[in-house]
Amino acid sequence: MLPWLSGTDPALAVLRARSADQDPTPEQLAAVREQVGLDQGPLAHLVRWLGGLSRGDAGVSWVSGEPVLPEVATAFAVSVTLMLGALVVTVAVAALVCARTLRQGAELRLREERAGTAAAFLAALPKFLLASLLATVFAVWLGWFPSSGWEGPASMVLPALALGVPSGAVIGGLLAQSLPAAFAEPWVRTWHACGFPPGYIARHGLRGAVAGVLPQLLPTIVGLVGGAVAVEKIFNIPGLGRLALDAAVARDLPPLQTATLVLVLLGVVAGLLVRAARRGMLGPALRDGALPALNPPALRPHRFTRWIGGFCALALLTLLVAGLSRDPLHVDTAARLAAPSIEHPLGTDSLGRDLLARLGHGALRTTALALGVTAVSVLIGLLLGMTGRVSAGLTEVASTLPAVLAGLLTTAVTGPSVWGAACAVCLVAWTPYAVQAAALFEQERATEHVRVSKSLGASPVHLMRRSLLPAVLPSVLRNAVLRLPTTVLVLASLGFLGLGEQPPAPEWGRLLSENQPYLELAPWTVLGPAGALVLLSVLAVSSTTGPASPGRRTLVAVLSGRRR
Repeated sequence: MLPWLSGTDPALAVLRARSADQDPTPEQLAAVREQVGLDQGPLAHLVRWLGGLSRGDAGVSWVSGEPVLPEVATAFAVSVTLMLGALVVTVAVAALVCARTLRQGAELRLREERAGTAAAFLAALPKFLLASLLATVFAVWLGWFPSSGWEGPASMVLPALALGVPSGAVIGGLLAQSLPAAFAEPWVRTWHACGFPPGYIARHGLRGAVAGVLPQLLPTIVGLVGGAVAVEKIFNIPGLGRLALDAAVARDLPPLQTATLVLVLLGVVAGLLVRAARRGMLGPALRDGALPALNPPALRPHRFTRWIGGFCALALLTLLVAGLSRDPLHVDTAARLAAPSIEHPLGTDSLGRDLLARLGHGALRTTALALGVTAVSVLIGLLLGMTGRVSAGLTEVASTLPAVLAGLLTTAVTGPSVWGAACAVCLVAWTPYAVQAAALFEQERATEHVRVSKSLGASPVHLMRRSLLPAVLPSVLRNAVLRLPTTVLVLASLGFLGLGEQPPAPEWGRLLSENQPYLELAPWTVLGPAGALVLLSVLAVSSTTGPASPGRRTLVAVLSGRRR
Protein backbone atom coordinates (compact mmCIF):
# COMPACT_ATOMS: atom_id res chain seq x y z
CA MET A 1 0.00 0.00 0.00
CA LEU A 2 3.07 2.27 0.14
CA PRO A 3 2.61 4.09 -3.23
CA TRP A 4 -1.13 4.52 -2.74
CA LEU A 5 -0.80 5.82 0.83
CA SER A 6 1.67 8.48 -0.31
CA GLY A 7 -0.89 10.00 -2.66
CA THR A 8 1.61 9.97 -5.52
CA ASP A 9 1.37 8.12 -8.79
CA PRO A 10 3.30 4.82 -8.50
CA ALA A 11 3.82 4.86 -12.25
CA LEU A 12 5.73 8.14 -11.94
CA ALA A 13 8.14 6.64 -9.37
CA VAL A 14 8.67 3.54 -11.51
CA LEU A 15 9.29 5.55 -14.66
CA ARG A 16 11.78 7.84 -12.93
CA ALA A 17 13.61 4.85 -11.48
CA ARG A 18 13.89 3.38 -14.96
CA SER A 19 14.98 6.41 -16.95
CA ALA A 20 15.30 9.36 -14.55
CA ASP A 21 12.83 11.21 -16.78
CA GLN A 22 11.70 14.28 -14.80
CA ASP A 23 8.87 15.24 -17.21
CA PRO A 24 7.16 12.06 -18.37
CA THR A 25 4.27 12.31 -20.79
CA PRO A 26 0.75 11.05 -19.96
CA GLU A 27 1.19 8.35 -22.58
CA GLN A 28 4.33 7.05 -20.87
CA LEU A 29 2.60 6.96 -17.48
CA ALA A 30 -0.42 5.15 -18.94
CA ALA A 31 1.86 2.56 -20.53
CA VAL A 32 3.58 1.88 -17.20
CA ARG A 33 0.25 1.55 -15.37
CA GLU A 34 -1.01 -0.94 -17.92
CA GLN A 35 2.24 -2.90 -17.96
CA VAL A 36 2.44 -3.48 -14.19
CA GLY A 37 -1.31 -3.50 -13.46
CA LEU A 38 -1.45 -0.40 -11.28
CA ASP A 39 -4.94 0.59 -12.40
CA GLN A 40 -6.42 -2.34 -10.46
CA GLY A 41 -5.38 -0.98 -7.04
CA PRO A 42 -3.30 -2.42 -4.19
CA LEU A 43 -5.65 -5.26 -3.21
CA ALA A 44 -5.74 -6.81 -6.67
CA HIS A 45 -1.97 -6.44 -6.97
CA LEU A 46 -1.42 -8.18 -3.63
CA VAL A 47 -3.79 -11.04 -4.46
CA ARG A 48 -2.10 -11.57 -7.82
CA TRP A 49 1.34 -11.55 -6.18
CA LEU A 50 0.28 -14.03 -3.47
CA GLY A 51 -1.17 -16.30 -6.13
CA GLY A 52 2.14 -16.31 -7.95
CA LEU A 53 4.00 -17.26 -4.76
CA SER A 54 2.09 -20.53 -4.58
CA ARG A 55 3.65 -21.40 -7.95
CA GLY A 56 7.13 -20.24 -6.95
CA ASP A 57 6.77 -16.99 -8.89
CA ALA A 58 7.36 -13.70 -7.01
CA GLY A 59 6.87 -11.57 -10.10
CA VAL A 60 9.33 -9.41 -11.98
CA SER A 61 10.96 -6.15 -10.99
CA TRP A 62 9.08 -3.10 -12.23
CA VAL A 63 12.38 -1.30 -12.76
CA SER A 64 14.72 -3.90 -14.25
CA GLY A 65 12.20 -6.41 -15.60
CA GLU A 66 14.21 -9.31 -14.08
CA PRO A 67 12.58 -12.13 -12.04
CA VAL A 68 12.43 -11.21 -8.36
CA LEU A 69 12.88 -14.58 -6.65
CA PRO A 70 16.45 -15.33 -7.85
CA GLU A 71 17.56 -11.79 -6.93
CA VAL A 72 16.05 -12.01 -3.44
CA ALA A 73 17.45 -15.51 -2.90
CA THR A 74 20.96 -14.35 -3.79
CA ALA A 75 20.70 -11.29 -1.53
CA PHE A 76 19.32 -13.42 1.31
CA ALA A 77 22.21 -15.88 1.04
CA VAL A 78 24.69 -13.00 1.25
CA SER A 79 22.90 -11.46 4.25
CA VAL A 80 22.66 -14.75 6.12
CA THR A 81 26.37 -15.41 5.60
CA LEU A 82 27.17 -11.92 6.86
CA MET A 83 24.78 -12.43 9.79
CA LEU A 84 26.54 -15.64 10.85
CA GLY A 85 29.90 -13.87 10.83
CA ALA A 86 28.45 -10.94 12.78
CA LEU A 87 26.91 -13.35 15.31
CA VAL A 88 30.35 -14.85 15.96
CA VAL A 89 31.69 -11.35 16.64
CA THR A 90 28.63 -10.57 18.79
CA VAL A 91 29.17 -13.62 20.99
CA ALA A 92 32.91 -12.93 21.30
CA VAL A 93 32.40 -9.29 22.30
CA ALA A 94 29.63 -10.23 24.74
CA ALA A 95 31.94 -12.81 26.34
CA LEU A 96 34.71 -10.23 26.74
CA VAL A 97 32.35 -7.67 28.28
CA CYS A 98 31.03 -10.03 30.96
CA ALA A 99 34.16 -12.21 31.46
CA ARG A 100 35.31 -10.47 34.65
CA THR A 101 31.87 -10.58 36.25
CA LEU A 102 31.57 -14.27 35.35
CA ARG A 103 34.95 -15.13 36.85
CA GLN A 104 34.43 -13.17 40.05
CA GLY A 105 30.94 -14.56 40.53
CA ALA A 106 32.11 -18.16 40.17
CA GLU A 107 34.88 -17.52 42.72
CA LEU A 108 32.49 -15.74 45.17
CA ARG A 109 34.51 -12.53 44.82
CA LEU A 110 31.74 -10.40 43.34
CA ARG A 111 31.63 -7.35 45.62
CA GLU A 112 31.27 -4.39 43.24
CA GLU A 113 28.72 -3.74 40.54
CA ARG A 114 30.42 -3.22 37.21
CA ALA A 115 30.23 0.33 35.92
CA GLY A 116 29.33 -0.86 32.42
CA THR A 117 31.26 1.95 30.73
CA ALA A 118 33.05 -0.39 28.34
CA ALA A 119 29.75 -1.85 27.12
CA ALA A 120 28.23 1.64 26.86
CA PHE A 121 31.21 2.89 24.87
CA LEU A 122 31.09 0.03 22.36
CA ALA A 123 27.29 0.09 22.10
CA ALA A 124 27.38 3.82 21.29
CA LEU A 125 29.69 3.35 18.30
CA PRO A 126 27.67 4.02 15.12
CA LYS A 127 27.83 0.97 12.89
CA PHE A 128 28.27 2.99 9.70
CA LEU A 129 31.01 5.07 11.32
CA LEU A 130 32.77 1.94 12.59
CA ALA A 131 32.45 0.43 9.11
CA SER A 132 34.02 3.51 7.51
CA LEU A 133 36.84 3.54 10.06
CA LEU A 134 37.59 -0.16 9.57
CA ALA A 135 37.50 0.21 5.79
CA THR A 136 39.85 3.21 5.90
CA VAL A 137 42.41 1.64 8.25
CA PHE A 138 42.43 -2.05 7.36
CA ALA A 139 41.37 -1.94 3.70
CA VAL A 140 42.75 1.34 2.32
CA TRP A 141 45.78 2.08 4.48
CA LEU A 142 46.98 -1.43 5.37
CA GLY A 143 45.40 -3.37 2.50
CA TRP A 144 44.67 -6.42 4.64
CA PHE A 145 41.05 -6.87 3.53
CA PRO A 146 38.94 -5.88 0.51
CA SER A 147 37.38 -2.44 0.76
CA SER A 148 34.21 -3.37 -1.15
CA GLY A 149 32.43 -6.21 -2.89
CA TRP A 150 31.54 -9.75 -1.90
CA GLU A 151 34.15 -12.09 -3.29
CA GLY A 152 35.08 -14.48 -0.48
CA PRO A 153 35.56 -14.95 3.29
CA ALA A 154 37.94 -11.99 3.49
CA SER A 155 35.13 -9.69 2.34
CA MET A 156 33.09 -10.66 5.39
CA VAL A 157 35.60 -9.75 8.12
CA LEU A 158 35.27 -5.96 8.27
CA PRO A 159 31.45 -5.82 7.82
CA ALA A 160 31.02 -8.53 10.48
CA LEU A 161 33.14 -6.51 12.91
CA ALA A 162 31.20 -3.32 12.19
CA LEU A 163 27.88 -5.08 12.82
CA GLY A 164 28.92 -7.39 15.65
CA VAL A 165 30.87 -5.10 18.00
CA PRO A 166 27.97 -2.76 18.98
CA SER A 167 25.48 -5.66 19.11
CA GLY A 168 27.84 -7.72 21.27
CA ALA A 169 28.27 -4.79 23.66
CA VAL A 170 24.51 -4.59 24.19
CA ILE A 171 24.16 -8.35 24.76
CA GLY A 172 27.25 -8.43 27.00
CA GLY A 173 26.03 -5.47 29.06
CA LEU A 174 22.68 -7.14 29.68
CA LEU A 175 24.37 -10.44 30.55
CA ALA A 176 26.77 -8.75 32.98
CA GLN A 177 23.75 -7.27 34.73
CA SER A 178 22.02 -10.67 35.01
CA LEU A 179 25.00 -12.65 36.28
CA PRO A 180 25.06 -11.29 39.88
CA ALA A 181 21.52 -12.59 40.49
CA ALA A 182 22.52 -16.03 39.21
CA PHE A 183 25.58 -16.21 41.44
CA ALA A 184 23.61 -15.02 44.50
CA GLU A 185 21.61 -18.25 44.62
CA PRO A 186 22.28 -20.61 47.58
CA TRP A 187 23.53 -23.47 45.41
CA VAL A 188 26.60 -21.43 44.37
CA ARG A 189 27.92 -21.22 47.94
CA THR A 190 27.11 -24.87 48.53
CA TRP A 191 28.95 -26.02 45.42
CA HIS A 192 31.88 -23.74 46.22
CA ALA A 193 32.10 -25.18 49.75
CA CYS A 194 32.00 -28.72 48.33
CA GLY A 195 35.06 -27.99 46.19
CA PHE A 196 33.53 -27.71 42.72
CA PRO A 197 35.92 -25.86 40.37
CA PRO A 198 35.02 -22.25 39.47
CA GLY A 199 34.74 -23.12 35.78
CA TYR A 200 32.05 -25.69 36.52
CA ILE A 201 30.11 -23.23 38.68
CA ALA A 202 30.51 -20.53 36.01
CA ARG A 203 28.96 -22.74 33.31
CA HIS A 204 25.87 -23.47 35.39
CA GLY A 205 25.50 -19.87 36.54
CA LEU A 206 25.88 -18.66 32.99
CA ARG A 207 23.15 -21.03 31.86
CA GLY A 208 20.60 -19.38 34.14
CA ALA A 209 21.64 -15.85 33.22
CA VAL A 210 21.72 -16.49 29.46
CA ALA A 211 18.11 -17.68 29.51
CA GLY A 212 16.91 -14.17 30.37
CA VAL A 213 19.13 -12.48 27.77
CA LEU A 214 18.67 -15.01 24.96
CA PRO A 215 15.46 -13.42 23.58
CA GLN A 216 17.53 -10.32 22.72
CA LEU A 217 19.10 -12.38 19.95
CA LEU A 218 15.81 -12.25 18.02
CA PRO A 219 15.90 -8.51 17.16
CA THR A 220 19.68 -8.78 16.84
CA ILE A 221 19.49 -11.55 14.23
CA VAL A 222 16.81 -9.82 12.18
CA GLY A 223 18.60 -6.48 12.51
CA LEU A 224 21.82 -7.97 11.20
CA VAL A 225 19.97 -9.22 8.10
CA GLY A 226 17.48 -6.47 7.29
CA GLY A 227 18.88 -3.47 9.14
CA ALA A 228 22.49 -3.52 7.92
CA VAL A 229 21.75 -1.16 5.05
CA ALA A 230 24.42 1.43 5.84
CA VAL A 231 27.16 -1.18 6.28
CA GLU A 232 26.11 -2.95 3.10
CA LYS A 233 26.30 0.31 1.18
CA ILE A 234 29.74 1.24 2.57
CA PHE A 235 31.23 -2.13 1.63
CA ASN A 236 29.12 -2.49 -1.55
CA ILE A 237 27.57 -5.76 -0.35
CA PRO A 238 24.52 -6.98 -2.32
CA GLY A 239 22.51 -7.92 0.78
CA LEU A 240 18.80 -8.15 1.53
CA GLY A 241 18.59 -4.92 3.52
CA ARG A 242 20.10 -2.89 0.71
CA LEU A 243 17.80 -4.58 -1.82
CA ALA A 244 14.71 -3.80 0.27
CA LEU A 245 15.68 -0.15 0.77
CA ASP A 246 16.46 0.43 -2.93
CA ALA A 247 13.16 -1.19 -3.89
CA ALA A 248 11.23 0.90 -1.36
CA VAL A 249 12.77 4.16 -2.56
CA ALA A 250 12.01 3.26 -6.21
CA ARG A 251 8.47 2.00 -5.32
CA ASP A 252 9.47 -1.30 -6.92
CA LEU A 253 6.87 -3.37 -5.10
CA PRO A 254 7.54 -7.01 -6.15
CA PRO A 255 11.11 -7.19 -4.75
CA LEU A 256 10.09 -5.09 -1.72
CA GLN A 257 7.20 -7.42 -0.89
CA THR A 258 9.31 -10.54 -1.38
CA ALA A 259 12.19 -9.21 0.74
CA THR A 260 9.76 -8.21 3.51
CA LEU A 261 8.16 -11.66 3.42
CA VAL A 262 11.59 -13.32 3.72
CA LEU A 263 12.41 -11.12 6.73
CA VAL A 264 9.09 -12.01 8.37
CA LEU A 265 9.70 -15.74 7.88
CA LEU A 266 13.23 -15.34 9.23
CA GLY A 267 11.90 -13.56 12.31
CA VAL A 268 9.30 -16.24 12.99
CA VAL A 269 11.81 -19.09 12.59
CA ALA A 270 14.41 -17.31 14.71
CA GLY A 271 11.79 -16.61 17.38
CA LEU A 272 10.79 -20.29 17.55
CA LEU A 273 14.42 -21.41 17.79
CA VAL A 274 15.26 -18.85 20.50
CA ARG A 275 12.18 -19.82 22.50
CA ALA A 276 13.00 -23.52 22.25
CA ALA A 277 16.64 -22.93 23.28
CA ARG A 278 15.55 -20.80 26.24
CA ARG A 279 13.07 -23.40 27.48
CA GLY A 280 15.75 -26.07 27.16
CA MET A 281 18.11 -24.00 29.33
CA LEU A 282 15.51 -23.40 32.04
CA GLY A 283 14.37 -27.03 32.04
CA PRO A 284 11.37 -28.47 33.92
CA ALA A 285 11.66 -25.78 36.63
CA LEU A 286 9.92 -23.34 34.28
CA ARG A 287 6.91 -25.64 34.00
CA ASP A 288 6.88 -26.63 37.67
CA GLY A 289 7.19 -23.10 39.07
CA ALA A 290 10.51 -23.81 40.79
CA LEU A 291 12.76 -21.12 39.32
CA PRO A 292 14.75 -18.83 41.64
CA ALA A 293 13.61 -15.21 41.98
CA LEU A 294 15.32 -12.57 39.83
CA ASN A 295 16.82 -10.71 42.81
CA PRO A 296 20.37 -9.41 42.30
CA PRO A 297 22.51 -8.99 45.42
CA ALA A 298 23.18 -5.57 46.93
CA LEU A 299 26.60 -4.78 45.47
CA ARG A 300 28.43 -1.59 46.25
CA PRO A 301 28.95 0.73 43.30
CA HIS A 302 32.21 0.63 41.43
CA ARG A 303 34.65 3.14 42.87
CA PHE A 304 35.02 4.94 39.55
CA THR A 305 31.32 5.07 38.64
CA ARG A 306 30.64 8.47 40.16
CA TRP A 307 33.82 9.94 38.75
CA ILE A 308 33.03 8.67 35.26
CA GLY A 309 29.44 9.91 35.42
CA GLY A 310 30.55 13.28 36.75
CA PHE A 311 33.16 13.69 34.03
CA CYS A 312 30.64 12.86 31.28
CA ALA A 313 28.05 15.24 32.75
CA LEU A 314 30.60 18.04 33.01
CA ALA A 315 31.84 17.46 29.46
CA LEU A 316 28.31 17.51 28.03
CA LEU A 317 27.40 20.61 30.03
CA THR A 318 30.52 22.37 28.78
CA LEU A 319 29.68 21.35 25.22
CA LEU A 320 26.15 22.69 25.63
CA VAL A 321 27.13 26.05 27.15
CA ALA A 322 30.01 26.69 24.75
CA GLY A 323 28.00 25.67 21.70
CA LEU A 324 24.91 27.74 22.50
CA SER A 325 26.99 30.91 22.39
CA ARG A 326 27.88 30.31 18.72
CA ASP A 327 25.90 30.44 15.48
CA PRO A 328 25.25 26.88 14.17
CA LEU A 329 24.04 28.07 10.74
CA HIS A 330 26.82 30.47 9.79
CA VAL A 331 28.48 29.27 6.57
CA ASP A 332 32.12 30.14 5.90
CA THR A 333 33.26 28.48 2.67
CA ALA A 334 36.80 29.72 3.26
CA ALA A 335 37.00 27.57 6.39
CA ARG A 336 35.63 24.32 4.91
CA LEU A 337 36.82 21.23 6.85
CA ALA A 338 39.09 23.40 9.01
CA ALA A 339 41.00 21.50 11.69
CA PRO A 340 40.33 22.23 15.39
CA SER A 341 41.73 25.59 16.47
CA ILE A 342 41.12 28.34 18.98
CA GLU A 343 38.50 29.88 16.69
CA HIS A 344 36.84 26.51 16.01
CA PRO A 345 37.64 24.15 18.95
CA LEU A 346 36.07 21.12 17.21
CA GLY A 347 36.76 22.19 13.63
CA THR A 348 34.25 22.88 10.88
CA ASP A 349 32.16 20.76 8.53
CA SER A 350 32.08 20.63 4.73
CA LEU A 351 30.25 23.98 4.55
CA GLY A 352 32.50 25.74 7.05
CA ARG A 353 29.95 25.65 9.88
CA ASP A 354 31.31 25.48 13.42
CA LEU A 355 30.92 21.93 14.78
CA LEU A 356 30.93 23.02 18.42
CA ALA A 357 27.99 25.32 17.72
CA ARG A 358 26.06 22.61 15.91
CA LEU A 359 26.72 20.06 18.66
CA GLY A 360 25.67 22.48 21.40
CA HIS A 361 22.46 23.58 19.68
CA GLY A 362 21.54 19.99 18.82
CA ALA A 363 22.18 18.55 22.29
CA LEU A 364 18.78 19.20 23.89
CA ARG A 365 16.84 18.39 20.73
CA THR A 366 18.68 15.12 20.16
CA THR A 367 18.53 13.97 23.78
CA ALA A 368 14.89 14.91 24.32
CA LEU A 369 13.69 13.21 21.15
CA ALA A 370 15.70 10.04 21.79
CA LEU A 371 14.54 9.84 25.41
CA GLY A 372 10.92 10.38 24.38
CA VAL A 373 11.06 7.65 21.73
CA THR A 374 12.80 5.31 24.17
CA ALA A 375 10.23 5.95 26.91
CA VAL A 376 7.30 5.24 24.57
CA SER A 377 9.02 2.11 23.23
CA VAL A 378 9.73 0.80 26.75
CA LEU A 379 6.13 1.40 27.80
CA ILE A 380 4.78 -0.44 24.75
CA GLY A 381 7.28 -3.26 25.27
CA LEU A 382 6.31 -3.67 28.94
CA LEU A 383 2.59 -3.71 28.18
CA LEU A 384 2.97 -6.29 25.42
CA GLY A 385 5.52 -8.26 27.45
CA MET A 386 2.93 -8.70 30.21
CA THR A 387 0.67 -10.58 27.82
CA GLY A 388 3.29 -13.30 27.22
CA ARG A 389 2.40 -15.67 24.39
CA VAL A 390 -0.49 -13.51 23.18
CA SER A 391 1.90 -10.93 21.71
CA ALA A 392 4.69 -13.34 20.73
CA GLY A 393 3.71 -13.54 17.05
CA LEU A 394 3.22 -9.79 16.78
CA THR A 395 6.64 -9.18 18.33
CA GLU A 396 8.39 -11.57 15.98
CA VAL A 397 6.78 -10.03 12.91
CA ALA A 398 7.31 -6.42 14.02
CA SER A 399 10.99 -7.11 14.76
CA THR A 400 11.51 -7.95 11.09
CA LEU A 401 10.43 -4.52 9.85
CA PRO A 402 13.46 -2.24 9.33
CA ALA A 403 13.03 1.25 10.71
CA VAL A 404 13.66 2.69 7.24
CA LEU A 405 10.63 0.87 5.80
CA ALA A 406 8.53 1.98 8.79
CA GLY A 407 9.74 5.52 8.10
CA LEU A 408 8.66 5.28 4.46
CA LEU A 409 5.19 4.07 5.47
CA THR A 410 4.79 6.76 8.12
CA THR A 411 6.05 9.51 5.84
CA ALA A 412 3.59 8.41 3.16
CA VAL A 413 0.77 9.32 5.58
CA THR A 414 2.17 12.24 7.60
CA GLY A 415 4.83 13.66 5.30
CA PRO A 416 8.51 14.13 6.24
CA SER A 417 8.82 15.53 9.76
CA VAL A 418 10.67 14.89 12.99
CA TRP A 419 7.48 13.61 14.61
CA GLY A 420 6.81 11.26 11.72
CA ALA A 421 10.32 9.83 12.12
CA ALA A 422 9.75 9.45 15.88
CA CYS A 423 6.50 7.56 15.25
CA ALA A 424 8.25 5.33 12.72
CA VAL A 425 10.96 4.41 15.21
CA CYS A 426 8.36 3.74 17.91
CA LEU A 427 6.65 1.30 15.54
CA VAL A 428 9.66 -1.02 15.63
CA ALA A 429 11.82 0.01 18.61
CA TRP A 430 9.57 -1.64 21.20
CA THR A 431 10.38 -5.19 20.09
CA PRO A 432 13.65 -5.68 22.08
CA TYR A 433 11.93 -4.57 25.27
CA ALA A 434 8.87 -6.72 24.58
CA VAL A 435 10.83 -9.93 24.08
CA GLN A 436 12.96 -9.21 27.14
CA ALA A 437 9.99 -8.31 29.33
CA ALA A 438 8.01 -11.35 28.18
CA ALA A 439 10.91 -13.68 29.03
CA LEU A 440 11.53 -12.11 32.44
CA PHE A 441 7.83 -12.03 33.32
CA GLU A 442 7.57 -15.73 32.42
CA GLN A 443 10.57 -16.58 34.59
CA GLU A 444 9.32 -14.53 37.55
CA ARG A 445 5.84 -16.06 37.33
CA ALA A 446 7.50 -19.48 37.56
CA THR A 447 9.22 -18.71 40.88
CA GLU A 448 8.23 -20.32 44.14
CA HIS A 449 7.39 -17.10 45.97
CA VAL A 450 4.89 -16.09 43.27
CA ARG A 451 3.31 -19.53 43.42
CA VAL A 452 3.01 -19.25 47.22
CA SER A 453 1.57 -15.73 46.94
CA LYS A 454 -1.10 -17.00 44.57
CA SER A 455 -2.01 -19.79 46.99
CA LEU A 456 -2.40 -17.18 49.75
CA GLY A 457 -4.89 -15.24 47.65
CA ALA A 458 -2.73 -12.49 46.12
CA SER A 459 -4.52 -10.74 43.24
CA PRO A 460 -2.92 -10.33 39.81
CA VAL A 461 -2.65 -6.58 40.37
CA HIS A 462 -0.86 -7.12 43.70
CA LEU A 463 1.55 -9.60 42.13
CA MET A 464 2.27 -7.25 39.25
CA ARG A 465 2.97 -4.25 41.50
CA ARG A 466 4.88 -5.99 44.29
CA SER A 467 6.66 -8.92 42.62
CA LEU A 468 6.72 -8.89 38.82
CA LEU A 469 7.43 -5.24 37.93
CA PRO A 470 10.19 -4.75 40.56
CA ALA A 471 11.95 -7.85 39.18
CA VAL A 472 11.59 -7.01 35.48
CA LEU A 473 11.76 -3.23 35.25
CA PRO A 474 15.45 -2.65 36.18
CA SER A 475 16.68 -5.02 33.46
CA VAL A 476 14.42 -3.45 30.84
CA LEU A 477 15.58 0.05 31.82
CA ARG A 478 19.22 -1.01 31.53
CA ASN A 479 18.48 -2.40 28.08
CA ALA A 480 16.86 0.92 27.11
CA VAL A 481 19.89 2.88 28.31
CA LEU A 482 22.27 0.71 26.29
CA ARG A 483 20.11 1.14 23.18
CA LEU A 484 19.77 4.93 23.54
CA PRO A 485 22.57 5.71 21.04
CA THR A 486 20.98 3.31 18.55
CA THR A 487 17.74 5.30 18.77
CA VAL A 488 19.64 8.51 18.02
CA LEU A 489 21.28 6.94 14.97
CA VAL A 490 18.06 5.43 13.62
CA LEU A 491 16.38 8.83 13.83
CA ALA A 492 19.40 10.28 12.04
CA SER A 493 19.25 7.69 9.27
CA LEU A 494 15.61 8.58 8.60
CA GLY A 495 16.52 12.27 8.46
CA PHE A 496 19.41 11.50 6.11
CA LEU A 497 16.93 9.83 3.72
CA GLY A 498 14.64 12.86 3.87
CA LEU A 499 12.07 11.15 6.10
CA GLY A 500 12.72 12.94 9.40
CA GLU A 501 14.70 15.91 10.70
CA GLN A 502 15.49 18.12 7.74
CA PRO A 503 18.67 20.15 7.14
CA PRO A 504 20.11 22.40 8.39
CA ALA A 505 18.90 21.15 11.80
CA PRO A 506 21.99 20.45 14.00
CA GLU A 507 20.94 16.98 15.17
CA TRP A 508 23.80 14.74 16.37
CA GLY A 509 22.99 11.70 14.31
CA ARG A 510 22.52 13.80 11.21
CA LEU A 511 25.92 15.40 11.80
CA LEU A 512 27.43 11.91 11.75
CA SER A 513 25.59 10.98 8.56
CA GLU A 514 26.50 14.23 6.76
CA ASN A 515 30.19 14.11 7.69
CA GLN A 516 30.78 10.38 7.29
CA PRO A 517 32.13 10.78 3.71
CA TYR A 518 34.91 13.06 5.06
CA LEU A 519 36.15 10.60 7.71
CA GLU A 520 39.51 10.00 6.02
CA LEU A 521 40.06 13.59 4.91
CA ALA A 522 38.83 15.36 8.06
CA PRO A 523 38.26 12.87 10.90
CA TRP A 524 37.36 15.62 13.39
CA THR A 525 34.05 16.15 11.58
CA VAL A 526 32.79 12.81 12.93
CA LEU A 527 34.87 12.48 16.09
CA GLY A 528 32.99 15.36 17.72
CA PRO A 529 29.44 13.97 17.21
CA ALA A 530 30.59 10.40 17.93
CA GLY A 531 32.32 11.51 21.13
CA ALA A 532 29.21 13.37 22.28
CA LEU A 533 27.12 10.28 21.63
CA VAL A 534 29.53 8.12 23.63
CA LEU A 535 29.50 10.61 26.52
CA LEU A 536 25.69 10.54 26.56
CA SER A 537 25.63 6.73 26.58
CA VAL A 538 28.23 6.38 29.34
CA LEU A 539 26.48 9.03 31.45
CA ALA A 540 23.14 7.25 31.09
CA VAL A 541 24.65 3.89 32.06
CA SER A 542 26.62 5.25 35.02
CA SER A 543 23.54 7.06 36.34
CA THR A 544 21.58 3.79 36.44
CA THR A 545 24.33 1.68 38.00
CA GLY A 546 24.64 0.64 41.61
CA PRO A 547 22.77 1.23 44.84
CA ALA A 548 24.11 4.76 44.91
CA SER A 549 21.79 5.67 42.05
CA PRO A 550 18.51 6.70 43.70
CA GLY A 551 16.86 7.62 40.42
CA ARG A 552 16.47 4.04 39.23
CA ARG A 553 15.24 2.79 42.62
CA THR A 554 12.73 5.64 42.90
CA LEU A 555 11.34 4.94 39.41
CA VAL A 556 10.97 1.24 40.16
CA ALA A 557 9.31 2.03 43.47
CA VAL A 558 6.83 4.44 41.90
CA LEU A 559 5.87 2.11 39.07
CA SER A 560 5.55 -0.92 41.34
CA GLY A 561 3.65 0.88 44.08
CA ARG A 562 6.28 0.33 46.79
CA ARG A 563 6.82 2.79 49.61
CA ARG A 564 9.92 3.35 51.66
